[in-house]
Amino acid sequence: MKDARDIIIRPLISEKSSDLMEESKYTFVVSGKANKIEIKRALEEIFEVKVEAVNTINYKGKRKRLGRYPEGKQPSWKKAVITLAEGSKPIELFENR
Repeated sequence: MKDARDIIIRPLISEKSSDLMEESKYTFVVSGKANKIEIKRALEEIFEVKVEAVNTINYKGKRKRLGRYPEGKQPSWKKAVITLAEGSKPIELFENR
């Protein structure tokens, strides 16, 4: 089984994800090979919260050019939007201090 810290890479902070926090939804960048069950178990283990639902989105890396040099590519990545169960405590990582 994979380690929980290998599945959850980092939180994703944006204007849209900040608005979703009011609805008890949190956004993370996760491993591209992780499935919804692994993501749910990893979050429950790391943050000690009860996860109700996991939605995932795969983003394909874009092609980029730097002047006359050959074309490069940004990496592909996977995003997970986590919905916490009713009565679950908020994740402290996202709270304003």
